[in-house]
Amino acid sequence: MPENIGNIFYMNWELEFLHHLQTIHTPELDKKMLFFTGLGDKTILIALFLLALIIIPKTRKYGIQMAIAVVISVLIVNVGIKPFVKRCRPCWLEPNIPLLIPVPHDYSFPSGHTNAFFAMATALYLKDKKLGIPALALASIVAFSRMYLFVHWPTDVVGGIITGFVSGKISYKITNPFSGLFKKKKRRRR
Repeated sequence: MPENIGNIFYMNWELEFLHHLQTIHTPELDKKMLFFTGLGDKTILIALFLLALIIIPKTRKYGIQMAIAVVISVLIVNVGIKPFVKRCRPCWLEPNIPLLIPVPHDYSFPSGHTNAFFAMATALYLKDKKLGIPALALASIVAFSRMYLFVHWPTDVVGGIITGFVSGKISYKITNPFSGLFKKKKRRRR
Protein backbone atom coordinates (compact mmCIF):
# COMPACT_ATOMS: atom_id res chain seq x y z
CA MET A 1 0.00 0.00 0.00
CA PRO A 2 1.38 3.46 -0.83
CA GLU A 3 2.12 5.88 2.00
CA ASN A 4 -0.81 8.01 0.85
CA ILE A 5 -3.77 5.71 0.21
CA GLY A 6 -5.07 8.13 -2.38
CA ASN A 7 -8.53 9.42 -3.00
CA ILE A 8 -11.33 7.83 -1.03
CA PHE A 9 -14.44 8.02 -3.15
CA TYR A 10 -17.02 5.33 -3.64
CA MET A 11 -20.76 4.97 -3.64
CA ASN A 12 -22.47 3.27 -0.70
CA TRP A 13 -23.88 0.52 -2.90
CA GLU A 14 -20.34 -0.43 -3.92
CA LEU A 15 -19.24 -1.15 -0.36
CA GLU A 16 -22.51 -2.97 0.35
CA PHE A 17 -22.02 -5.11 -2.75
CA LEU A 18 -18.43 -5.95 -1.81
CA HIS A 19 -19.54 -6.84 1.73
CA HIS A 20 -22.20 -9.11 0.25
CA LEU A 21 -19.57 -10.87 -1.85
CA GLN A 22 -17.65 -11.59 1.35
CA THR A 23 -20.65 -13.62 2.58
CA ILE A 24 -20.63 -16.02 -0.38
CA HIS A 25 -17.05 -17.25 0.06
CA THR A 26 -16.55 -21.00 0.08
CA PRO A 27 -13.24 -22.90 -0.08
CA GLU A 28 -14.07 -24.16 -3.59
CA LEU A 29 -15.13 -20.73 -4.90
CA ASP A 30 -12.05 -19.17 -3.28
CA LYS A 31 -9.81 -21.56 -5.24
CA LYS A 32 -11.58 -20.74 -8.50
CA MET A 33 -11.41 -16.98 -7.97
CA LEU A 34 -7.72 -17.21 -7.01
CA PHE A 35 -7.07 -19.15 -10.21
CA PHE A 36 -8.85 -16.63 -12.44
CA THR A 37 -7.37 -13.56 -10.79
CA GLY A 38 -3.96 -15.26 -10.91
CA LEU A 39 -4.14 -15.37 -14.70
CA GLY A 40 -3.72 -11.60 -14.68
CA ASP A 41 -0.71 -11.80 -12.36
CA LYS A 42 1.26 -13.91 -14.80
CA THR A 43 2.54 -11.15 -17.09
CA ILE A 44 5.33 -13.32 -18.45
CA LEU A 45 2.90 -16.13 -19.30
CA ILE A 46 0.55 -13.72 -21.06
CA ALA A 47 3.50 -12.35 -23.04
CA LEU A 48 4.65 -15.87 -23.97
CA PHE A 49 1.10 -16.84 -24.95
CA LEU A 50 0.80 -13.80 -27.23
CA LEU A 51 4.28 -14.44 -28.65
CA ALA A 52 3.29 -18.04 -29.42
CA LEU A 53 0.17 -16.80 -31.21
CA ILE A 54 2.30 -14.38 -33.24
CA ILE A 55 4.88 -17.04 -34.17
CA ILE A 56 2.29 -19.56 -35.40
CA PRO A 57 1.22 -18.44 -38.90
CA LYS A 58 -2.38 -19.62 -38.48
CA THR A 59 -2.91 -17.51 -35.31
CA ARG A 60 -0.57 -14.61 -36.12
CA LYS A 61 -3.35 -12.12 -36.87
CA TYR A 62 -4.97 -12.83 -33.48
CA GLY A 63 -1.71 -12.59 -31.59
CA ILE A 64 -0.68 -9.29 -33.15
CA GLN A 65 -4.05 -7.70 -32.57
CA MET A 66 -4.29 -8.94 -28.96
CA ALA A 67 -0.70 -7.86 -28.19
CA ILE A 68 -1.31 -4.36 -29.54
CA ALA A 69 -4.56 -4.17 -27.55
CA VAL A 70 -2.90 -5.16 -24.28
CA VAL A 71 -0.01 -2.70 -24.78
CA ILE A 72 -2.47 0.12 -25.48
CA SER A 73 -4.57 -0.86 -22.47
CA VAL A 74 -1.61 -0.98 -20.08
CA LEU A 75 -0.41 2.43 -21.27
CA ILE A 76 -3.87 3.97 -20.88
CA VAL A 77 -4.46 2.53 -17.41
CA ASN A 78 -1.08 2.19 -15.70
CA VAL A 79 0.61 5.24 -17.19
CA GLY A 80 -2.40 7.47 -17.78
CA ILE A 81 -5.37 6.93 -15.50
CA LYS A 82 -4.24 5.20 -12.28
CA PRO A 83 -1.51 7.71 -11.31
CA PHE A 84 -3.86 10.60 -12.08
CA VAL A 85 -7.01 9.34 -10.30
CA LYS A 86 -5.18 7.74 -7.32
CA ARG A 87 -8.23 5.90 -6.04
CA CYS A 88 -7.80 3.84 -2.90
CA ARG A 89 -8.65 0.16 -2.91
CA PRO A 90 -11.44 -1.24 -0.74
CA CYS A 91 -8.91 -3.43 1.08
CA TRP A 92 -6.92 -0.31 2.06
CA LEU A 93 -10.04 1.33 3.44
CA GLU A 94 -11.09 -1.77 5.38
CA PRO A 95 -7.87 -3.62 6.26
CA ASN A 96 -9.67 -5.89 8.76
CA ILE A 97 -11.31 -7.90 5.98
CA PRO A 98 -9.01 -10.88 5.39
CA LEU A 99 -7.57 -11.09 1.90
CA LEU A 100 -6.74 -14.28 0.03
CA ILE A 101 -4.01 -12.51 -1.96
CA PRO A 102 -1.26 -10.06 -1.00
CA VAL A 103 -2.41 -6.45 -0.62
CA PRO A 104 -1.92 -4.72 -4.00
CA HIS A 105 0.38 -1.69 -3.93
CA ASP A 106 -0.94 0.28 -6.89
CA TYR A 107 -4.07 2.39 -7.09
CA SER A 108 -7.48 0.98 -7.82
CA PHE A 109 -9.17 2.76 -10.73
CA PRO A 110 -9.57 1.24 -13.23
CA SER A 111 -8.95 -2.46 -12.69
CA GLY A 112 -5.79 -3.42 -14.58
CA HIS A 113 -6.64 -7.13 -14.69
CA THR A 114 -10.11 -6.38 -16.09
CA ASN A 115 -8.70 -3.84 -18.52
CA ALA A 116 -6.04 -6.18 -19.96
CA PHE A 117 -8.36 -9.18 -20.29
CA PHE A 118 -11.15 -7.14 -21.90
CA ALA A 119 -8.63 -5.54 -24.27
CA MET A 120 -7.45 -8.95 -25.47
CA ALA A 121 -10.98 -10.40 -25.55
CA THR A 122 -12.39 -7.43 -27.47
CA ALA A 123 -9.54 -7.56 -29.99
CA LEU A 124 -10.16 -11.28 -30.47
CA TYR A 125 -13.95 -10.83 -30.68
CA LEU A 126 -13.63 -8.18 -33.39
CA LYS A 127 -11.40 -10.54 -35.39
CA ASP A 128 -13.36 -13.75 -34.76
CA LYS A 129 -16.66 -13.76 -32.85
CA LYS A 130 -16.58 -17.54 -32.36
CA LEU A 131 -13.29 -17.29 -30.42
CA GLY A 132 -14.12 -13.91 -28.91
CA ILE A 133 -17.23 -14.98 -27.00
CA PRO A 134 -15.39 -17.45 -24.72
CA ALA A 135 -12.61 -14.86 -24.30
CA LEU A 136 -15.18 -12.27 -23.17
CA ALA A 137 -16.62 -14.83 -20.73
CA LEU A 138 -13.13 -15.42 -19.30
CA ALA A 139 -12.55 -11.67 -19.02
CA SER A 140 -15.85 -11.34 -17.14
CA ILE A 141 -14.83 -14.02 -14.64
CA VAL A 142 -11.47 -12.31 -14.09
CA ALA A 143 -13.32 -9.02 -13.53
CA PHE A 144 -15.67 -10.60 -10.99
CA SER A 145 -12.74 -12.21 -9.17
CA ARG A 146 -11.23 -8.78 -8.49
CA MET A 147 -14.34 -7.72 -6.57
CA TYR A 148 -14.75 -11.12 -4.91
CA LEU A 149 -11.19 -10.81 -3.57
CA PHE A 150 -11.97 -7.32 -2.19
CA VAL A 151 -9.27 -5.52 -4.15
CA HIS A 152 -11.49 -3.51 -6.53
CA TRP A 153 -14.66 -1.47 -6.37
CA PRO A 154 -17.41 -2.36 -8.88
CA THR A 155 -16.82 0.94 -10.70
CA ASP A 156 -13.11 0.03 -11.01
CA VAL A 157 -14.20 -3.08 -12.88
CA VAL A 158 -16.62 -1.10 -15.07
CA GLY A 159 -13.78 1.32 -15.82
CA GLY A 160 -11.53 -1.62 -16.73
CA ILE A 161 -14.19 -3.04 -19.05
CA ILE A 162 -14.54 0.32 -20.81
CA THR A 163 -10.80 0.97 -21.17
CA GLY A 164 -10.27 -2.63 -22.29
CA PHE A 165 -13.02 -2.38 -24.89
CA VAL A 166 -11.63 0.93 -26.19
CA SER A 167 -8.10 -0.54 -26.35
CA GLY A 168 -9.32 -3.61 -28.23
CA LYS A 169 -11.26 -1.43 -30.66
CA ILE A 170 -8.23 0.83 -31.26
CA SER A 171 -6.09 -2.25 -31.89
CA TYR A 172 -8.64 -3.53 -34.39
CA LYS A 173 -8.72 -0.18 -36.19
CA ILE A 174 -4.91 -0.15 -36.35
CA THR A 175 -4.45 -3.73 -37.54
CA ASN A 176 -7.51 -4.28 -39.73
CA PRO A 177 -6.18 -2.35 -42.76
CA PHE A 178 -3.12 -4.62 -42.66
CA SER A 179 -5.01 -7.88 -42.14
CA GLY A 180 -4.03 -9.12 -45.59
CA LEU A 181 -0.39 -9.10 -44.51
CA PHE A 182 -1.10 -11.69 -41.81
CA LYS A 183 -2.77 -14.22 -44.10
CA LYS A 184 -0.92 -17.30 -45.18
CA LYS A 185 -0.16 -17.10 -48.89
CA LYS A 186 -1.57 -19.92 -50.99
CA ARG A 187 0.78 -21.61 -53.39
CA ARG A 188 -0.30 -21.99 -56.97
CA ARG A 189 -0.25 -25.40 -58.57
CA ARG A 190 1.50 -25.70 -61.90
